[in-house]
Amino acid sequence: MADPPQIVLLLLLLFPIAAIHSNAEETFDVRRHLSTVTRSLSLSLSSYHVAKDISENSFVPSNIGDQCKPIHLNLVARHGTRAPTKKKMKELEALATRLEVLLENVKEQKSSVQNIPAWLWEWKSPWTGKHKGGELISEGENELYQLGIRTREKFPELFHEDYHPDVYPIKATQVSRASASAVAFGMGLFSNRGNLGPGRNRAFAVTSESRASDIMLRFHDCCQNYKAYRKSREPAIDKLKEPVLNEITQKLVKRWGLNFTLRDVSSLWFLCKQEASLLNTTDQACALFSPTEVGLLEWTDDLEAFILKGYGNALNYRMGVPLLEDVIQSMEQAIKAKEDGLVPGSYEMARLRFAHAETLLPFSCLIGLFLNGPEFEQILREEPLQPPPKPPQKRKWRGSTVAPFAGNNMLVLYSCPTNNSSNYFVQVLHNEHPISLPGCENSDFCPFEVFKEKIASPHLKHDYNSLCSLLSEQSEQTTPTSKFSQILSWFFPSDAAQHQKAEL
Repeated sequence: MADPPQIVLLLLLLFPIAAIHSNAEETFDVRRHLSTVTRSLSLSLSSYHVAKDISENSFVPSNIGDQCKPIHLNLVARHGTRAPTKKKMKELEALATRLEVLLENVKEQKSSVQNIPAWLWEWKSPWTGKHKGGELISEGENELYQLGIRTREKFPELFHEDYHPDVYPIKATQVSRASASAVAFGMGLFSNRGNLGPGRNRAFAVTSESRASDIMLRFHDCCQNYKAYRKSREPAIDKLKEPVLNEITQKLVKRWGLNFTLRDVSSLWFLCKQEASLLNTTDQACALFSPTEVGLLEWTDDLEAFILKGYGNALNYRMGVPLLEDVIQSMEQAIKAKEDGLVPGSYEMARLRFAHAETLLPFSCLIGLFLNGPEFEQILREEPLQPPPKPPQKRKWRGSTVAPFAGNNMLVLYSCPTNNSSNYFVQVLHNEHPISLPGCENSDFCPFEVFKEKIASPHLKHDYNSLCSLLSEQSEQTTPTSKFSQILSWFFPSDAAQHQKAEL
């Protein structure tokens, strides 16, 4: 038997090691790695848990002086957490049937069932029996309601006026989850400002354009050129994902003793994202994957968003020019009202918009967020950027940060009087946190004229109809193909790339 000093030494050596292993396990939370299905509002925190990803880049926000006062706010927000769509619910029902077949095969072959997770034997889709989908759920309502409250608390100078639709216009797409998000936000923003019910709520207006012509918030749906580009590229994206899915499928088959296919693994990953995000369940589908495998699957989702909605092609975000024009126009109107000496409440104080990931993500690209070094100059030249690097390499482009549920960009216009004149600045908050602007020397507090000339104007020289009309783009049809060929070359050696392109 070891004497007491040796025992003490062993305890000192063992417990720190155990603590390190414990901390490593605790720091990995699958709910932070769900790409654009990530919840913006942590279930246990009152602030964005994705803010960790922003703050890790050691960016120090600007110190805004007391002489600077906010005079206008632009908000572009994604809807809150929603239920799976009808199409995806059918996929989960098909997965339940497929799992039954796999488990029955194990029984018939008299294989070992000891390693198979117990939940699989009785699993049914939680959405079985539902006939509709895609709606904003209660967690999503609360995300936007709390965002409304926090916005008013953060900018009391902008939201102390009585409500009027011309002072606080609220716009949403005609998709119900977006308009419901706008209502939830408005209930928080104007809470205790009316006389309706015990919560002293008040009525407010939410306006929408027709889905067929909403080039402001659903520009992706109205852009024929983009729809053709996306349709032609989606099969190629699946090909890019295959190597990762193949590798993970082989590991899962060996680990759990079930003959999973690539399609099975893809459906199980989707189930993991839905369970973790909507049900806060992380010990079922998500537990089938190791942290490393989760990281790779998250990367494939981020890669898809990058190529089809982000910096992978200039058309992805350039088609958002009507929205950027609207933002710049609202700021110019606020500056004119300030210069004309109009009193607050007699002009528009905030322009509030609620839409989708397909809106927020391109808009973030238009103002140059999540770029490194010379990449901002590349997008001004309409060059596709290198895709987000594969784990374990670090990357800025993460769907969980760029466009989570209830994700948002706030562009706050400040007036900073100096020597009897006013200087105007724009601060960009991404998910409520200041973020650097590569187009403004990586500052988050950018002179309005610099923001307009260096960041907005290079995009605003493009016309939406010219970008999106198939007829007017006939002469440039090879551009998306050549850009995508470049992306393929980043993933495959030259010989393999030629074979891959021929196959596609």
